[in-house]
Amino acid sequence: MKDNILLGLPEESVDLQSAIQLAQLESDLEGLEKGLETLVGSRGVKLSGGQVQRTAAARMLVRSTGFLVFDDLSSALDVETERQLWQGLFANQDQATCLVVSHRRPALRRADQILLLENGRLIATGKLDELLEGHEEMQRLWAGDVE
Repeated sequence: MKDNILLGLPEESVDLQSAIQLAQLESDLEGLEKGLETLVGSRGVKLSGGQVQRTAAARMLVRSTGFLVFDDLSSALDVETERQLWQGLFANQDQATCLVVSHRRPALRRADQILLLENGRLIATGKLDELLEGHEEMQRLWAGDVE
């Protein structure tokens, strides 16, 4: 697991524990026989969809960058883990600019600015409350009535 997160970065040059904590991976690691030293993937332990998403998040978070991109990061997570993940990720939001592609409520609630797309076209921008008030597509998305 550690090698998967670090992808060649020297462990001593990064804050691996912080990335694991922010990605909500601590309890998963406790459940693995070798913890952080567990081999994962095709020749090791098979991770669940949520574990794969959170491992990818840890891989991104362990790198020092001012720009983070999250593409549907929490779609395979249970409600509480998803809440904790977004809360942790945005606790220090002044450290990086985040581009989040998501229709999930916890992500939308934390957005400074939302770009609303319909059929691949930009139809509106604004804060969540503004878009909920003035756009039927956003109302449908919020109600969960979108395929």
